[in-house]
Formats: sequence, structure tokens, C-alpha cells
Amino acid sequence: MTDLSRSPGFPYTPATPLEARFYRPPLPAGHVPRPRLCERLEEGLQGRLLLISAPAGFGKSSLAIEFCERLPEHWHSLWLGLSERDRDPGRFLERLLQGLQQFYPGLGEEALGLLKMRQRHQPFAFEQWLDGLLDELTRQLDDGQPLLLVLDDYHLAQGPVLDRCLQFFLNHLPPGVLLLVTSRQRPDWHLARLRLSRQLLELNEQDLRLTAAELDALLAGQGARLEKEQVSGILQRSEGWIAGLRLWLLAVEELAEAGEVLQLHGGEGLIREYLLEEVIERQPAEVQQFLYDTACLERFCAELCDAVRDSHDSAAIIRQLQANQVFLVPLDEQGRWFRYHHLFSDLLNARPADGLSRSHGSAHLRACRWFAAQGMLDAAIEQALLAGQADMAASLVQNLSEEQMLAEQNIAMLLRWKTNLPDDLLASTPRLIMLYGWALALACQLDAAQELLDQLTRFLPAAEPAAQRSLLAQWQALDGVIARGRGDGVRAELQCSEALAGLPAERYGPHFMCLSALSNLAMVRGDLWRARGLNRDALELAQRIDNPLFEALAHYERARVLQGRGEVQRAQEEVHHGLQLVQRLPAQRSYSVRARLTIYDGYLLSLRLQPGAVERLRAGVAEARACRDVGALIGYCVLASLEGREGRCAEAFALLGEAERLMHVWDVPAIYYLAMITLMKCELWLRQGQVELAAAWLPQLAETYGEGRALAPEFHPQLALHIDLQQAALERLQGGSENAERRLRALQQRAQGLGGQLVSLAAQAQLAQLLKQTGRAREARQQLDGCLDLAQGGALLPFIELVQHQPQWLRECLQERASSCLVRDALLALLPAQQHSAESSEAEPEPLTEKLSGRELAVLQLIARGCSNQEISERLFISLHTVKTHARHINSKLGVERRTQAVARAKGLGLLR
Repeated sequence: MTDLSRSPGFPYTPATPLEARFYRPPLPAGHVPRPRLCERLEEGLQGRLLLISAPAGFGKSSLAIEFCERLPEHWHSLWLGLSERDRDPGRFLERLLQGLQQFYPGLGEEALGLLKMRQRHQPFAFEQWLDGLLDELTRQLDDGQPLLLVLDDYHLAQGPVLDRCLQFFLNHLPPGVLLLVTSRQRPDWHLARLRLSRQLLELNEQDLRLTAAELDALLAGQGARLEKEQVSGILQRSEGWIAGLRLWLLAVEELAEAGEVLQLHGGEGLIREYLLEEVIERQPAEVQQFLYDTACLERFCAELCDAVRDSHDSAAIIRQLQANQVFLVPLDEQGRWFRYHHLFSDLLNARPADGLSRSHGSAHLRACRWFAAQGMLDAAIEQALLAGQADMAASLVQNLSEEQMLAEQNIAMLLRWKTNLPDDLLASTPRLIMLYGWALALACQLDAAQELLDQLTRFLPAAEPAAQRSLLAQWQALDGVIARGRGDGVRAELQCSEALAGLPAERYGPHFMCLSALSNLAMVRGDLWRARGLNRDALELAQRIDNPLFEALAHYERARVLQGRGEVQRAQEEVHHGLQLVQRLPAQRSYSVRARLTIYDGYLLSLRLQPGAVERLRAGVAEARACRDVGALIGYCVLASLEGREGRCAEAFALLGEAERLMHVWDVPAIYYLAMITLMKCELWLRQGQVELAAAWLPQLAETYGEGRALAPEFHPQLALHIDLQQAALERLQGGSENAERRLRALQQRAQGLGGQLVSLAAQAQLAQLLKQTGRAREARQQLDGCLDLAQGGALLPFIELVQHQPQWLRECLQERASSCLVRDALLALLPAQQHSAESSEAEPEPLTEKLSGRELAVLQLIARGCSNQEISERLFISLHTVKTHARHINSKLGVERRTQAVARAKGLGLLR
């Protein structure tokens, strides 16, 4: 038993009648409803404890109020707003009992008398007192009217004695009573048993952070109008901290009339005052000193803090900060690495006038030495640059593994270092030249890479013959990769091949890059068997040196070759092998290989018409952007294609616009991306029926990248075949069925000869659709049979046009096939449900029609209003010839001959009202 009277600092003072009131405050003005969190709390109504624990200003009390207001009508709620005076357990227990008496009159009269009669010098057995009170409460409880007891701001009253008191109360809580606690500090209670029995529901800082939708509601409530990018940036900076956002909005409102723009910063204005008063100034002096000493570190652990502060108490202080919820964000599951909340870090780095903190330079220099001693060279280099020690940074860069850099390909970090190092240092040693030359080449900054590589001649000839051969082979490897990027296939082939013969065994990084470049060249030239052999060599090299990153890259390259050959399922297996190899990589860092594999996984899912493609593509693009990998371009183009397929062409063009903007920002040469993006735009224009735009650009692409012309870009090695495929689609829309048929038949043969089975399948499927449309069903059936044979690799996307526009015919053809196969069954599953009504079985089925494009539907709507071709031309800002072309396509797709028939048919199909 504990003697409450002997607890230091807790003199017993009886509560006054005014203080005994139990008033639940109303929701604050402008409160943003949080139904998702209330629903989470409702899941714990059958338990014993609801615990809401987070730093200051995360809306704990407001959420508790909202939850109380949402309680079912048969629930009672008792609100106890706590203060520092409630640290006296006697006062707290008296308030608690008086509150319970509001719902249970006469409860604990004798217990209350005992509490008031207690003398300070006498021990008080609170367990026995609570035990008797809880027994009496159990007898008075009504099963039909449970009670929610809310202890708001528990951190103000928290102390060892009260913690033990409430631990006993919680352990013996009778059924029908539920405790809700809000606190900045986690109560010192043993909760493991409650967790195991699912009697506890916890919400923490991560749960209470505002979502994008909730931030939109907050901004709307304040009348603030911001662009989407601004909202995203504010949410990222604030990390969902409600109080910080409200204080920022107040400041913005004050400056609105002056036309000033206020950035969200924790070291300025009202946010600074709030954090100082509510957080920092409440900490002991030694904790404040720790905060300012470590503020300059982007991430830290106890050992690093000890090194920076030259002390040995950092672990204890970090534990105290965690317990008191002082805006500390964990960075790993082990609880070793942390960072400060962005706005809290702003304030700490603003350096208050009292000069509690050490200088930035010395702290960064100490951190640099600690990271270097741990072998964490990348972090050590960052700290050396922050300390202003460029020579030390350059020296550390030379210790980096070139092979590991080529495996990780996180070039954003190297390029960031480059901007902080003087040019004379970058070219001071052959090692630095090669490291940064590779970084620039991987970033597609080809001119800068070549300029730096030319500096290598100053170190030739080398003193030793072996060093001379090694340096020359390294130069050839990088020069060959640069040549591939520029589209100089002859030079790339020569340099990479000679480099492979001269590179020392330990230079496996450049060796791997040469194999990759040669494989890509083989794909462009249609020699997929050679590409496959080079991939095999790369994979064997990666396995021999036991480097999982290179091995994952090899699986990625193999997947690209298999996909080009139409073996989509096998390609996805390769991608999954690669992802398994990198699954143990830390999630906090960005890796180019993981980004590319994730993007390609999404792409292959889209080829198989499987769900989850968009999520994988977006995740891969996000990681590619973080490590500045140009492979993000593939993700953007596939996402745009998926949006276009769903009829959301505006969103698709926005994605392509963002991809193009990103390439400009990264200073990527147009040869890498312009043709890919233009071809994707042509596909979207054809979907919209904007034939004139596609007709203007497709011939230019064919002229540039046609057979025997410019080398296809690295990320689209079969570009010429895909241009031909889109040209056939253009000719079909222009009414040139014969030209389209000739092109498709020729493309089918050419693609097969080059090993491009996927393009051949797409051409054959398009040909089947064309033949069916022109009334040649028998020939169409023959083409479809060939498609099904080619599609055994798993690609279903080429059939999407037939699924959408010829579902009944496709179903009949598939059902007539004698043998079942995965492709046949998958296509049958994609088709819409078959109608079996008596009326539909007796009536002659109406001819199936193609889906009208958005532009064709707009033309049809104006036709239905009685507009002439000239009026349609003026309203839609298109030429008269284009209007007539659209009208012909509409009649063809609807199976009619005249305008009036088209309108009637469209109304029958529900296209017009």
C-alpha cells in the first residue's frame, strides 16, 4: 500500500463547489470533423481504455469532445479536465467521486467521508479505498447505460503516485465503465495485458496528423485558397500538425491585405511563440541544451549525439523526449534513429538569443568524424560539406566504392555533393573524375559527363602499364555509355566491347554497365537473342561477385527483353526475383533499382490487365524521383496510357506534362524523352479523335526513327515498331482501311522477324478488329486464332479493343476453341456478362459498336441539337474537314448512314438523353 499523505509536494486541499463542476467544453470554432478517428475510437467501446497520446497541438482534446458528442444516446459521459492541482491524489479522487455521484446518487458517501477525514501524517490505503468504491459502483451500474470517463490533459496531473492509483483503478474497472485518456506524455501504466486481450485502443501522433482531405476542409473553413501544389507542400512541412497550421493561417490572414506571402516556418511568428511556451520552456535546462545542440542534425541516434555533445547522457535524454512527446519522429523500427518534426527543427535552428547552442560548424565536423568511423561515408561527406570542409569531403568521396555507386545509382546525392565542391577538386584525381563522370552519365547530363571525362587525359599515360590499361578501359566504358545515350550506336558498340576486354576483374561496376549498354543496343537492332545472352552474362557476373543490387538490375534487364518477346508472365517473374533481392534495403533510402523494378512491375500488370498497376507505378515513380532516376519517364508514360484508356485524357496529358517538366528540371537531353512523350500524345489524340494532330506528328516520328534511321532512345528500344502501330491506327480512323491493313500485315511480319512478339501480337489484334469491322469475319477469326497463340506469354492488353468493341463475337470465337488455356479463360472473364432473357434470345441482336471518343461524342451532341457542320466547327474550334471526318466515324461506329439515324441510335444506346 502507498501512503499518499507522505508523497512530497502533494498537500491535500479539498475541492471547492465551483471546481467540482464537470464541464465538457464545446468544439472550438472552425473545428475540422474527424470521423475516421471517431470510428477508430468506436471500435474500442467494448474495451477498458481509449488512450490518445501525442505532442501539443495535435487536437487530442477536440477529438475527445467530438467523440463524446457522437456517443450513442444510451451512453453517459463524465468529463474531467485535469490541471496541475490534480497531482494531489486526494483531490483527484474527491473530484472523481463527486463526478460519479452525478450519475449514481449516494455513491461512496462513506468513502468520501473517509477521504475528507484523512490526516496528512496518516498513511492512506488507496487500494482498499478504491476497491470498496469500485464494488459499490459495480452494484449501481446499469447494463443499459454504460459510462465513458474522460481524463483530459492527464500529463498535467501525472506523477508516480497518481499513476499507480489509476493503474489499480484500470485493472479493476467494472464492466460498463470505459476510460478515455488524452495526454502529451504516455502514462506509466502496464498495458501489455490489456493489449493482448484487445481491451485497449491507442491513437498516437501518426494517427492524429491531418490528412490531405482534412487539410482541405481546414483551409476551406478559413476561406483560404491555395494551389494543389501549395497544399501538398504545406502538408509535408507541417506533418499534419493542427496547431501549427491554425497559427500559420492566422498569420496569413493578417498579411493577406498587404499581399505578402508567408511561408510555413517553425522559427517565426505565432508558431515560434507556441512551441517556445508550450514545449521548449517546459523542459529542464539540460534537455533544452540537448535540443539546441542536436538541432543541426537531420537524423541522429544516442551515440552520434554523445559524439557531437562530448557527453554520455544522450540515450537517457532521448528516452525522456520520447516519453514527453517532444516532436521526436522515429526513423526505424528498432527505435535507434530519430529526427525532429520539421517545424520544431525550424525553431531550434533559429538560434534563440540566449545562445544555448554550440556552433554549427563544430557540430557538423564532430558528426563527420563519427560517421566516418562507423563506415557511413555518404553521411560523413554530407556533414563535411555542411561544416564547410570541401577538402575533407573530396577526400571522403574518393573512398567511396565506384562499384557500389553504380549498383545503387542514387545519383541525386552525388550531384548534390558536386554542386558544393570546387571544379578544380572534381578533376583533381582520376578517381574523382570517374566517379562524377559516371554520376553525370547516369543522370543523362551527357555534355557535362564528356567534358569531365576529357580531363582524364591529363593523367595519361599512367606510370605503370597495368594502371595505363585499367585507366584506358575505364575511360572506354564511360565513353561508350555516353555514346549510347547520344544515339551513336557504332561508337557505343566499339568502346563498350573493347572496355570489356581490358577492364580488370575488380572493376565489375563498369563491366556490368557495358554489358547493359550492349544488351540495350541489341534490343534496338532486333537481336533479342544476343540481348538475352548479354543479360545472362550480367546476371552471372552479379552472382559471382555476390552483389544483390547488380543482380536485381540484371533481372530488370532480363525482364525488358522477355517483355519485348511477348513473354510477359516470365518477365514479371524476373521482376519479382529482383524485388526479392532488394526487399531488405532500408525503406528510408531511395534506390534506383527498386524504383525501376516497381515501375516495371506496374507496367507488366497493365499488360496483363491485372489490378494494382496504378499503385505500383505511382510508388515506383515516387522513388525514382527521390533518387533522380530517369526511369521515372517510363512510369509517367504508362500512367498516362492507363488514364487515356479510362477516358481521362486531361489527366493523361497532365502526367505527360509533368514528365516533360521533370526532364527539363533534370537537364535531360531531348533524345531521351521527346519521342516517347510525343508518341504517347499521339495515342491520346487518336483516342480523342483529334486525327489532325496525330497526323501531323506521327510522320515526323517515322521520318526520324524509321527503319535504318536514328537509334531508338534507351528507354524505348522498339520505338520504330510502335510508331508503325500508331500509324496504322491513324489510317483506320482516316478511313484508309486498305492502307492500314497493308501496314499491319507488314508490321506483323517485321516485328516477328526482329523478335518483337508483343508488337506483332498488337498488330495482329488490330488487324482482326479491322477485318471484323469491314465484314470479313472469317479472316478476322483466323487472325484472332493467331493472336491467341502469340498471347500465351500472358499479354492481354492487345485484346482490349476487341473486348470493348466486339465482345459478343469475341465470346463466340473463344467458346468455339476446343482447348482451354489461360489466355482464353482470362479473356472470357474480362467480357461483360451475357444476356439470357427470352426477348434477347429471340430478337436479332443489334450490331455491336465501337466506343465513341470524347471529341466524337461532343460532335454528336451538337448534331443532336441541329447544328450544321460549320456551327460545330466554330463551337469546337476545329476545321470543317475534321468535323466531317468525325461525322463519318460516328456513322461507321454506330452502324448507320445518316445524321438522324446516328442520333436515334445514340439515344437508344444511352449515349444521348
